Amino acid sequence: MRRMDQINVIPFIDVMLVLLAIVLTTATFIVEGRLQIRLPAAQTKAAPQEIKPVEIAIDADGRIFCDAQSLGTSAAGLAALEPLLNALVAETPIVLRVDAQAHFGHFIGVVERLKARELDRLTILTRRP
Repeated sequence: MRRMDQINVIPFIDVMLVLLAIVLTTATFIVEGRLQIRLPAAQTKAAPQEIKPVEIAIDADGRIFCDAQSLGTSAAGLAALEPLLNALVAETPIVLRVDAQAHFGHFIGVVERLKARELDRLTILTRRP
């Protein structure tokens, strides 16, 4: 009697292909089977406004910029940033760019002020090496 040293995977591949075909055909029926709902008319035509992101940057010398406007360096820049942050709503996206040579304390100062105002939609930009 001959000994079986290998597992035959051909039936497994056949079953997987059949399952894939079933998934693909039912996926097209799901898309086509949308609910037929007639939406009511509204007087206003305004769509929800998308909030423009605010860009905050810190250069190597510690100067802080908000939307390309220089606010000053170190403590003076952080103090000038506070009224601008107070005017923002919590859903405002913030983009933070910090120079690699900038002092880490400047970065932490900006992040603390953002957290204090619950501005947590923060994106920190980096570059690929």
